[in-house]
Amino acid sequence: MKKHIKLAWAYFITLSLLLVTITVTNTLNDYDQYSEAVISYYGSSGPEVREIQKRLKAWGYYHGAVDGKYGYLTYQAVRLFQKKNGLKVDGIAGKQTLYALGLPTGEYNPAERHIDLLARVIYGEARGEPYEGQIAIGAVVLNRVKDSRFPNTVPGVVYQPGAFTCVDDGQINLTPNDTAYKAARDALNGWDPTYGCIYYYNPATATSKWIWSRPIVVRIGRHNFCK
Repeated sequence: MKKHIKLAWAYFITLSLLLVTITVTNTLNDYDQYSEAVISYYGSSGPEVREIQKRLKAWGYYHGAVDGKYGYLTYQAVRLFQKKNGLKVDGIAGKQTLYALGLPTGEYNPAERHIDLLARVIYGEARGEPYEGQIAIGAVVLNRVKDSRFPNTVPGVVYQPGAFTCVDDGQINLTPNDTAYKAARDALNGWDPTYGCIYYYNPATATSKWIWSRPIVVRIGRHNFCK
């Protein structure tokens, strides 16, 4: 009887791995347009996989060894992360999944589609601020997109209830100027004067005791930026 049970388990595991391989092979065709990027999937290995494992382990999705080997546990962890973040659930660490993890993705940047919305936030929140301060507002939005505690898209971050004053008071609907668009582009290109901050406030108007308790990383114009 024990022998039959062991054989049954062996067949089950073999079939599971075969199904994973077939799924990965079929799904890779969907990523042809992003072929210049590093795409990790079941059976991959290397430093890219190790970084994926580190990030997933830190966020509680992955419970295996950080060994740089894309095995079944990593595959399952990626699928769970994708499901929780509204991504295509295929177990492949492609462009959009890497972006959501806050890892390098090459040229593709989903936030680029929302350049106008990012410029509107910058204009609504920081027009009249120094140019660096305007970029900083855009950087905060993008830093939140990369942070697992926030929605993983620009619209999701911007329209999260109570997140930005310009949404609450309607200034998000103003037409941005050229400076706001330029600041949005610079933020998307990686300029982050806040050094990774995800919060900011104007000390002259802020009333939240909680925001005042956050350690200040940098002051730019009238805003304090913090983590």
